[in-house]
Amino acid sequence: MADATAKHEPLLTPTFDDDGAPFWEYAAKNELRMQACARQGCGELRFPPRPCCPHCRSFDSEWRRMSGRGRIWSYVFPHPPLLPAYAEQAPYNAIVVELADAPRIRLVGNLVASPDAPLNSVDPDRLRIGAKVQVVFADVGGVAVPRWILERP
Repeated sequence: MADATAKHEPLLTPTFDDDGAPFWEYAAKNELRMQACARQGCGELRFPPRPCCPHCRSFDSEWRRMSGRGRIWSYVFPHPPLLPAYAEQAPYNAIVVELADAPRIRLVGNLVASPDAPLNSVDPDRLRIGAKVQVVFADVGGVAVPRWILERP
């Protein structure tokens, strides 16, 4: 018998590669970290992770902890759901979050009522461009996936 999460949560998990693996390792510790150039004088943050800094072309990097705060930059309610496995949760949202401490970095995710809530747990009328959000992490198929909750529900 499948667990409750599998019943309402399709297992669409990320693809892991050498450059992005640290992002997922930190997510498993409930930490949102971004790759940054470690070359003195540069320090630019970058996402998605990649081996070379697009600003100075250095291969030196480090992972900086982010506050996890941001704002909704854009959102959509897929009609029909993008994948058939999500039809049961429609209408659900997909949001783009601009990070407060890295405004050029935007992450895609879902706005939920709590970390383990279903994707349709927030009333569509509550989404607003510019709304402040905070990252939370949910276990999806054994992977800690970033999701977002409103800072002031």
